[in-house]
Amino acid sequence: RYHPEGDALYHSLQVFQLAYKNCSDPELWAAALLHDIGKAVSTPNHAQIGANELEGILSPRIVWLIRHHLHLLTAPKRTRRQLRNTPQLHDLELLRKWDLKGRSPLATVITPKDAINILIKHYSSLQPHS
Repeated sequence: RYHPEGDALYHSLQVFQLAYKNCSDPELWAAALLHDIGKAVSTPNHAQIGANELEGILSPRIVWLIRHHLHLLTAPKRTRRQLRNTPQLHDLELLRKWDLKGRSPLATVITPKDAINILIKHYSSLQPHS
């Protein structure tokens, strides 16, 4: 229903590729790839579910982005007001832009394994900070 381009994985791989192409920040790449991971459990509340599952495994920044990735869709004015002039708003805006662009039914995407391998190379920067 929410992914006319195919399915959530195909969409997430498109979003990951957009992030990977447009920035050099592995945390944003991870958030892009995993932003809809909660849909494996439930579409409603998928952002909260996904964030909860990744808490303690990935950095707080990645978890926060996954938890809040829908806020610019559901409450754009309030979100922009609350986060005005913060790095969090900038990150959310990037993720939202890639999320919207990652909806092509004709896109060619890398395999999930290749995307994970890219992230594994940067795993130390994706872990929770001690």
